[in-house]
This record gives sequence, structure tokens and C-alpha cells, in this order.
Amino acid sequence: MLIINGIEEKILVERIISGDQTAFELIFRFYYPGLVVFTSQITLNQVEAEEIVQDFFVRLWIKRENINSSFSLKNFMFTSVKNSSLNYLKKEKIKGRIISELTHLIEYDELYDPGLFIASELQNQVQEAFNKLPQRTREIFILSRFKGKKNDEIAEQLNLSKRTVETQISNALRILRVELKDYFTLLLFF
Repeated sequence: MLIINGIEEKILVERIISGDQTAFELIFRFYYPGLVVFTSQITLNQVEAEEIVQDFFVRLWIKRENINSSFSLKNFMFTSVKNSSLNYLKKEKIKGRIISELTHLIEYDELYDPGLFIASELQNQVQEAFNKLPQRTREIFILSRFKGKKNDEIAEQLNLSKRTVETQISNALRILRVELKDYFTLLLFF
């Protein structure tokens, strides 16, 4: 028979069942340090061990009317915090695996590349701005900037003066600069 502060544990349990907070505090003060040490050996985390034991005592108080006074309170408490500790470890293991998988995805999967979204948005804006160019200006600009033709080659191909080609390219650049002014810093990266 276990004696706590001169009172049999069984009597303290019966008093807890009837709502005696002093009896509960005596049990708490007696068992808390040992339960924390026991739990911290399982979880390897002192703070989490204290949380688990405190949660146990809160649940014990809330469900005190369901306590069976004929059972060993010590065995019940240590078994309960052991199970809570194992549940904590399972959650941490699952959480760790999920974090590891997400980290891997973020590092290696192109869908998580922020540059992909930026580039996509930028492409849309460039295409919209490009569509605002007059047809002839767009045609000359494509030949110059995307097909790498020189101004005199473009002039000859389209039967225009070299000066007209230069003016059209200049107009295209001016229009694109105005249309893409909000995206200018992004364009520098690409």
C-alpha cells in the first residue's frame, strides 16, 4: 500500500473521484517528476515530455469519475503517459516523413519552381504587348530580334528603305517598353 503525505493512495484516489482538488494536487506533486523523467526517456524531448504529462493530468481530472479505485494508479499513469509518448513519436515520424517528401518536391520538382510561374506570367505579358504592335512593325521586329537579320537584309526582303526598318524597330521597342514597364525588372533576369 503506497502512502503519499501520510495518506493511502487508495483514499486519495477516492477523494479525487469525488472532486477533491487537494487530493489531486498531492497525487500530481508526487507523480509528476517521475512521469516527466519516464516520458522524456521515450520522447527524448524534455519540453514535449512535460506537455504529455500535463495533458495526462488534465485528462485525469476531467475524467476523474471514470477512475477505477481498485486499479493501481501508478500503473495506470505510467501506461497512459507511455502510450501518449508513443503516439507523439508516431506523429513526429509521420510529420518528419511528410516534411522530407515536401522538401524533396520543392527542391527538385519543376512545378514548385517560382521562376516557372514568373516566366509564364512574363511570357503572357510579353505576348499581349507584342500583339499590340502594328502588323508591319511586328513583322520587322521578329525578323530583326528573333531571326537575327540585319536591317539592310530586312529592307531588301520587304522592299523597304533601311531607314523605314530602323524606324519600325525603334517604334516597336518604344511600344514594348511602355506596355511592359511594370515588368521591366523581371525582363532583366531573362
